[in-house]
Amino acid sequence: MFKKCTEVRQWLSGFEGEWMFAGGWAIDLHIGEETRHHEDVEVAIFREDQQALYKTLKTWDLHIVEEKELKRWEGENLTLPVHEIHASSQEGHHFEILLNEQNRRRWQFRRDPSITFETSRMQLQSEQGYAYLNPEIVLLYKSTHTTEKDEQDFVHVFPYLNEHQKEWLKQALMHHQPEHPWLEALLY
Repeated sequence: MFKKCTEVRQWLSGFEGEWMFAGGWAIDLHIGEETRHHEDVEVAIFREDQQALYKTLKTWDLHIVEEKELKRWEGENLTLPVHEIHASSQEGHHFEILLNEQNRRRWQFRRDPSITFETSRMQLQSEQGYAYLNPEIVLLYKSTHTTEKDEQDFVHVFPYLNEHQKEWLKQALMHHQPEHPWLEALLY
């Protein structure tokens, strides 16, 4: 179980910054089992650690998503709106790194910086020892362009969210996506 997460941990073993699993893997790590097939692996780091990441992955083929196109990353400093790095190894391994914003020890939602979260609490630890992004933050990201797999993730993880997590997600959605259908479950 979580074999892919073990591989990623090996690839990032020399990375000196803080990192955590994001996306669907974070949801499954919170639940404690793999609930669906994952096409990709995403990890979250803070933007200020991008140079440490570049050094760690210097043998990998690195691309950024800029204006919906993949462009080679040569280590230049990445600023918003660029936030997504695709890494590919010569052995055929792939994963994505998502740059996250923080200010004064608070994570800031890239799409609306007024939505924040204490950085000291944004990362949880799975039973297997994997660091992962809090599921309520993951769901907030998934709320913008919600797909079928995002709906599955919400349904699977909802029973595993505590009241604090549900309340934070409810408040964030009311601010960011006030018409989102997940609010119906969160309001009751």
